[in-house]
Amino acid sequence: MKRSATVVVLVLLFSLQLCADKPKKNEAKKGESSQVVDSGSFGVFVNGQRVATESFQIQQKTGYSVTTSELKMEDGSKAAQQAELELMSNGDLRKYEWRELNPGKARATLQPSDTFLIEKVTPQPGEKTSELAFILPPSTLVVDDYFFSHREILLWRYIATACGQPAENNRCRMDKLQFGIFVPRQHAPANVSLEYKGREKVLIRGTERELERFDMTAEGLQWSFWVDWADSYKLQRILVSSEKTEILRD
Repeated sequence: MKRSATVVVLVLLFSLQLCADKPKKNEAKKGESSQVVDSGSFGVFVNGQRVATESFQIQQKTGYSVTTSELKMEDGSKAAQQAELELMSNGDLRKYEWRELNPGKARATLQPSDTFLIEKVTPQPGEKTSELAFILPPSTLVVDDYFFSHREILLWRYIATACGQPAENNRCRMDKLQFGIFVPRQHAPANVSLEYKGREKVLIRGTERELERFDMTAEGLQWSFWVDWADSYKLQRILVSSEKTEILRD
């Protein structure tokens, strides 16, 4: 499996060392650079019916990255929520914030503090904020419910960790690895295993494509991911067969 220098920098952005010494095209006047790494939307389908859309943008800034996401339901309920995930240049959590837009106005934040992750939850404006502490390092990956851009970042972390150094002929072997994650909506840590399964031909919206497949196992569930290796590791498809759920990049 070959890797280009550009793709390596993209992956390492979220898991190793931020490569920010080269000037960026979108250089800010005050010295802070900003570069969009990925953006777009994912359609969520259950039994072939579209039920939700996640719009997202992943930006590289000076010393940290910001992933903003908005999920809107397509079932007539007009339910919507937003999330913003900030990661330091070494992949550690800087801050995570979740906001309910409709029908309620709940809010939650997650930040590191010494050897803890501190989650603060406000059910509705004016109601008491509860605070939960978890003995977890800041390197714990945040993978919240319903935000599939978080799964893309998790995949990038896996690729960078498993394939951190090129082997013979600029290829690498990606073995099965386990990662600790935190799911803010569930207020719970979890362990997931990721494994590279090889290149496959996949039919997406009637078009056959060759993509790289990765499988994730968590609490008895298997998620399959398909990534476009040639297009900067961008996530194209997710399949959760047991739940008859498919997520496709628009």
